[in-house]
Amino acid sequence: MASQGVESVQSINHRDDNTEVEMIEIDGENHEEECATLETDDIRPQESGKRKQTSKVWEHFKKVKVDDIQYAECKYCKIHLKAPPGFGTTGLFKHYQKACKKRPRGLDIRQSLIKTSKKVNGGEELTTHIFSQEYTRSELARMVILHDYPLSIVEHVGFRRYSASLQPSFTMISRNTLKNDIFSIYNDEKVKFYKLLEKLKCRVAITTDMWTTSNNKKGFMAITAHFIDDSWRLQSCILRFVYVPAPHTADVLCDLLANALMDCNIDRKVSTITVDNCTTNDAMLRRLLDRLPTKDMLLDGKVLHMRCCAHILNLIVKDGLETISSTIERIRDSVVYWTASPARVEKFEKVARQLNVSCGKKLSLDCKTRWNSTYLMLQTAITYKDVFPRAKARDIHYRSLPIDEDWENAVEICSKLKLFYNVTEIFSGTCSKFSGLEACPTMLDEEEDEESFVET
Repeated sequence: MASQGVESVQSINHRDDNTEVEMIEIDGENHEEECATLETDDIRPQESGKRKQTSKVWEHFKKVKVDDIQYAECKYCKIHLKAPPGFGTTGLFKHYQKACKKRPRGLDIRQSLIKTSKKVNGGEELTTHIFSQEYTRSELARMVILHDYPLSIVEHVGFRRYSASLQPSFTMISRNTLKNDIFSIYNDEKVKFYKLLEKLKCRVAITTDMWTTSNNKKGFMAITAHFIDDSWRLQSCILRFVYVPAPHTADVLCDLLANALMDCNIDRKVSTITVDNCTTNDAMLRRLLDRLPTKDMLLDGKVLHMRCCAHILNLIVKDGLETISSTIERIRDSVVYWTASPARVEKFEKVARQLNVSCGKKLSLDCKTRWNSTYLMLQTAITYKDVFPRAKARDIHYRSLPIDEDWENAVEICSKLKLFYNVTEIFSGTCSKFSGLEACPTMLDEEEDEESFVET
């Protein structure tokens, strides 16, 4: 039978006559061909020829002859494929890649190294390790991201020597390569996160706030998404942290927020947007409702705008603290003076030890815009109220000593602020059962009754 190309051969013995029937597959059809019965001695490897085999496929096949017909025998499944001289190796490649079920898959031909690993029960065992330049580069970039190291760390002589002592085979990269690796990780994680958001079947709650840097007073907008995953765990991910040029108007903030939601394709999945209680945010949310599809929102967007409870408490407490602003200023000035240098800190602690006052808590300066830090500053300063007068006697330059009335006001206000501080921690905590709780605005208009609201 004439045949071209590489043909798959399987032998089936029939006992009724001393012949062998070969099932030869040609162009997808099976054909029978009779030939003489083969003995074991009839199959022999091909004698080495003068021409050298150059195709890599012969690493997985060996040439054998059956009745002077040349075959290629798969080293894994032992199937014979006809491979007469002059024919290509495409069929052999197809068999190795697709048809062969016994070929080893995913083999790593790199040299393995022996290392010691700890068992779960505390023991040790010897395992193998394969060095990878790509994996080590990825871990280096993730280390820089995690610990906020400078990109120039890869150019430090000490770091290079330390890395070479750990793995001499690792080729240290430059800061530009490290920067590219970090951007590559960011893009990969961004794609994964966007795919996760697309598969979400639940609603996504958004929180956003403006941040101002202390050194150059530039404004940044942070947008965070909160959702419940399939394992019923609260997940929070930053969607965007972007620089916002002045002025920070409602139109500018609305454009940034709307673009972020649409880029992530969650504009139809948003449940609520929680913002601080200010007029700019009120105007921003009104404009945002005109740009987003309200028909896909909860109650047609009536509950989209949520006001941050922690910010409302912050406004309440700040108004209350205005009544004792002079007291707070004198205590704050005292804390500033005694924490200005290490020498003053040591002198203050020395006086405290002379009065048998524990120095477990250090004096800490507050942030004027965060009342909870003011509460912590006052609470710590009260424990040192007897130390400040004696410290003044040791330092003539200290002139902002609080009076007795200041300490009485501080003790009284701290007893009141403790409740607000605990409530704020509950609102801000991620592990609390009340986390994410916001003040719900009135959803009923004055002319609407409860029945019409339910129908909506």
